Amino acid sequence: MKLLLLLAALLMAGPVCAQSAPADDSQLPAPDSASIAAVVNGQVITNQDVLDRARLFAVSTGLKPTPELLSRLAPQVTSQLIDQTLQLQEINRRKVVVSQSDLEGAVAHIEQSNGLPAGGLRAKLEADGIPVSTLLAQLRIQLGWQTVLHQVLGPGLTPTPGDVRAESTALKASLGSTQYHLSEIFLAVTTPAEDATARAFANTVITQLRAGAPFPVVAAQFSQSDTALAGGDLGFVQLNELDPAVAATVSAMPTGAISNPIRVPGGYDIVQLLAVHKVGTDLQTVLNIRQVFAPFPTPITNGAIAPAQGAVIEKLIAATRGINSCDAMSALNTSLGNVHQADPGQVNLATVTPPAFQQLLASLPLNQPSKPLVAIDGVTVVMVCSRATQAEALPSRDDIAQLIVEHRVDLESKQLLEDLRHQSIITD
Repeated sequence: MKLLLLLAALLMAGPVCAQSAPADDSQLPAPDSASIAAVVNGQVITNQDVLDRARLFAVSTGLKPTPELLSRLAPQVTSQLIDQTLQLQEINRRKVVVSQSDLEGAVAHIEQSNGLPAGGLRAKLEADGIPVSTLLAQLRIQLGWQTVLHQVLGPGLTPTPGDVRAESTALKASLGSTQYHLSEIFLAVTTPAEDATARAFANTVITQLRAGAPFPVVAAQFSQSDTALAGGDLGFVQLNELDPAVAATVSAMPTGAISNPIRVPGGYDIVQLLAVHKVGTDLQTVLNIRQVFAPFPTPITNGAIAPAQGAVIEKLIAATRGINSCDAMSALNTSLGNVHQADPGQVNLATVTPPAFQQLLASLPLNQPSKPLVAIDGVTVVMVCSRATQAEALPSRDDIAQLIVEHRVDLESKQLLEDLRHQSIITD
């Protein structure tokens, strides 16, 4: 769920620049809630819908939701809402139902990813003046769309042994190649007369960036690329995936540098080089861990821990107090029903999510139980048995299979959404 993870990363971002401030409703436009931003197959998206979603994004990234900012965000947010309306219509057509427990699990994931207590997400949104329904509607569509994609792909979603072997061969061939982690800001030029103005504006943006303005925030405000709502993040790419002018610039940049304006088809690109990675040569930290899971008699609802659930947590804390070996952790997990395997196998620390859990595993002393980690369905205590640094290895067969699945789902999502656009009547 890349979008869900992105939302988790953005949603709780604290203030990141001097202009960040709580929303001031007196400064915001007051659109007529009945005014129409777009119509998708007869379903209306109002300007109020666009405003609510733009404010959610602005507050999530630490920006002050001024009328000027919301106006700049409106076209991209409207496009996003059109796509999500198409997705929701397909979800409803297929009679896909997102259960309340799935929705609560998504909210809990965001809270856990950002170190929030149960119920903390709702409290933050309410404090920022954002309807909780705006977030829940977005989550419901994301979860339902994943179900739709799995239905469409059907048995073809599961990789065959031949698929896994072919991908493994391709990964081996990539060993030693260089990947670049980039962020971008794209400024469009629609006519030759706009070129000089766009370049001058690009230089102004670059001056702000080099003076310390956060790249993701500036990208969200000004970039006209599809990556704007992701803070401009392109992820790790190889030079042959880039425009030749951008590739030539990136190959000569030191890590952390921000480029000068780069003329590309359609406008100007500004890129920042975040990291350089040579496949197969980096060192990685590998963990051997044990986990003990105690299930709750009933799942947590509405973010409130009931007495019976609290009793399970207290009992597990008491049971792990004084334990100083992984064998003892395994034995305790067996006594609790072995609901989750005590030994999840070798763990690459760099792949652990959410970040708070990664940090816990990185700093937890060996053979010492962690603090309790509370989820909707139960509570877990983990122990690190060993840490080792070794050369980066190729993914396991299971990890390769998962990569193939994610790639197929991603491709199907783009293709199905494109088909829905072509089949639909959209006015804006």
